[in-house]
Amino acid sequence: MNRTTTHRGIVYSAKGGAAASQPLAVSAALKILEAGGSFIDAGIALSAVISVVEPGASGLGGDLFLVTHEAKSRENLAFNGSGEAPHQATRDAFDNEIPLHGYKAATVPGVVAGWFAAHERYGKLSFAHILAPAIDYAENGFPANEGFIGRMKWHLQQFPDTTLFHDLGISHELQLGEIVKNPDLAWTLKEIVKGGRDAFHKGSIAQKIIDGTDDWFNSSDLEKHTTRVSAPLSIKYRDFHVHGNPPPTQGMILMEQLLIANQFEKSSMSQADWLHMQVEAKKMAFTDRNAIIADPEIVPVDVQSILNPEHIALRAKEIDMAKANNRSESPAEGSDTTYFLVADSDGNAVSWIQSVFHGFGSSWVVPGTGMILNNRLTGFNLDPASPNFIAPGKRPAHTLQAFTVTHPDGSLKYVGGTPGANVQVQTNFQLVTGLIDEGMSVQEVAEAPRWMHLSDPSTSAVNEAIKGVLSIESRFGDEVINELKSRGHEVVVLPEYGHASSVQVLEVLPTGAFAFGSDPRAEGHAAGI
Repeated sequence: MNRTTTHRGIVYSAKGGAAASQPLAVSAALKILEAGGSFIDAGIALSAVISVVEPGASGLGGDLFLVTHEAKSRENLAFNGSGEAPHQATRDAFDNEIPLHGYKAATVPGVVAGWFAAHERYGKLSFAHILAPAIDYAENGFPANEGFIGRMKWHLQQFPDTTLFHDLGISHELQLGEIVKNPDLAWTLKEIVKGGRDAFHKGSIAQKIIDGTDDWFNSSDLEKHTTRVSAPLSIKYRDFHVHGNPPPTQGMILMEQLLIANQFEKSSMSQADWLHMQVEAKKMAFTDRNAIIADPEIVPVDVQSILNPEHIALRAKEIDMAKANNRSESPAEGSDTTYFLVADSDGNAVSWIQSVFHGFGSSWVVPGTGMILNNRLTGFNLDPASPNFIAPGKRPAHTLQAFTVTHPDGSLKYVGGTPGANVQVQTNFQLVTGLIDEGMSVQEVAEAPRWMHLSDPSTSAVNEAIKGVLSIESRFGDEVINELKSRGHEVVVLPEYGHASSVQVLEVLPTGAFAFGSDPRAEGHAAGI
């Protein structure tokens, strides 16, 4: 396996840039940076454009989480832009399960409020300037690419009775390059320019949400929503510090996996040993996550009990290097998400992830807004014994998480992340260890072969002890794959680039210049100015 050969070159820039899964969104970010906008101005522009051109993954009706780094102060912040369960979202509102589709699957959308919370701290340009590219694409159209058409076909195959695309004004099967417009979403974005955050949470847009959902959301639900801004969850890994999103996200999994890996010395291990250890660390971290993850404002969530040295040492000792543990707890899989990153000429950077949860979220459009609501309520548990039990005003456990890495002096080293539901924390684990332990470049780590350990697809059980499947790209080679099989892993071999991730990575070089890497598994790219 030759890790020095890549399909794409590293993008170098001294003035900033962006990396994302959609080229038009990257272009929008660059325009804002070239106009003197900050990393957050460009991030909001990218977020808005991708909400127009990639609605199957994220949009104004969903959530966002950020990890920011301000170069001058060396301050790192975590933004929690997830929404609360509305006033009617009680256990009694559902039978045996929360519906996948329809407005009763949705929490309060948090993206727009998240924009304004980040802009208040770091913004330079007006929202009229920042949202202009997204408004143009919504109003005048954009050409449908393979990703847009593929998501649409898959959704129609799975849910042939959906009215989603009709409600978005799409009445037929799209052809590559066909122009797609969403005038209702253009109206929504224009209302945000005119009325700011209040337009969405108190004004014209809020009223459409209330009227369209038969009081599933009321004015209080929307007005009370806030974006939480706090210190990130941070740990020391080798000689660096890794920062991520605290609960209710599962960012704690990344931190626990890394701390367990910190107990092992990569240089003394074979590749099969290293992969085996990583997979076993993943299983333990997910088990610990399931036991405590919830909204920390409602339920005590003692992350430090999981990340303390004694617990980590115990978990490391529990790993049997000769045998796979095939009785681990696995949470429900499946979501669609957008990850991207932006850096500006001042050295500031943001690791940004947003989502409507499952593909096309609730598959339901708020009338008159062009906006698809999330189905994040399905992230709750209907068992009263669960810390993640559903309740009005509570935020569900989230798969979304992003990361940054800093030097001991607090200066920025890496920014990275990926979409992929429960694959996110597994992929980010491999990114951090690939960069730090294996010395890969940002493009090498974006393209490197990857593994993912997920629930057995033959069962729909949630939070039950079930056997997991280790899916691993063929580029690891037969020798490594056969060795993992011999240790008891149930292995499924994926195509060379068949892993469910879309990585974007940034490195700050010793010169202060940026190096960007982007995953060829997705249609997007990295670009600098």
